[in-house]
Amino acid sequence: MARSYDKATIADLIDGKLPWPDLKDMMSSYKDPDRFDKYVAVLQERVPWADRIVLPLGPHLFVVKKADGTLVTKSTSGFEFGDYRENWKLKARIFVRDSDEKYEEIYPHLAHAHPDWMELREFYDPIDGTLLWVDAVPPGYPIVHNFQPDLEAFYRDWLGRPL
Repeated sequence: MARSYDKATIADLIDGKLPWPDLKDMMSSYKDPDRFDKYVAVLQERVPWADRIVLPLGPHLFVVKKADGTLVTKSTSGFEFGDYRENWKLKARIFVRDSDEKYEEIYPHLAHAHPDWMELREFYDPIDGTLLWVDAVPPGYPIVHNFQPDLEAFYRDWLGRPL
C-alpha cells in the first residue's frame, strides 16, 4: 500500500534535507498517487511567475502552460526558451570545456577526459546564469534535444485527466 507524503516532506526531498531512513522508506515504497501533484505544487510555490507548471524537466527548467494556452519551456528565472517541442538548449548560454585548462577548473589534474575525445557543454540560464544541464559528448557532436514528452498521453494515461 502506498504511503502518502505531505508537501513539507516533498519539499525536504527536493531540497536534499530528507533523512536517509525516510528517503530509503520513500524509495522502497509504492509511489502515492498524488505525489506528482504535490511535487509540482511545491515547485510552483517557488517560482516568481504565475504560468502553470505542467512538467518539471529539471531543478530549474519546466514545461509551463501560459495564459494563452501555449506550452513553452521556461526556467526558474522566467526566461522562455520557446515551444516545448523545440530544442531549448539552442537558446541557452553555452560554455564548452574543451581544453585541459577549462577541465581543471572543476577536475583535479589528470582526472578528466582528454579534450580530443570529449567535451563538456554546460547550458546556463540566459537571465541569472543558473546551470540547467550538462552534456558530455565527443567534439563536434550536435546539440541534441534529449527529451520531448508526450504531454497529452502522460496526463491522460498516467495521471488520468486531461492536460
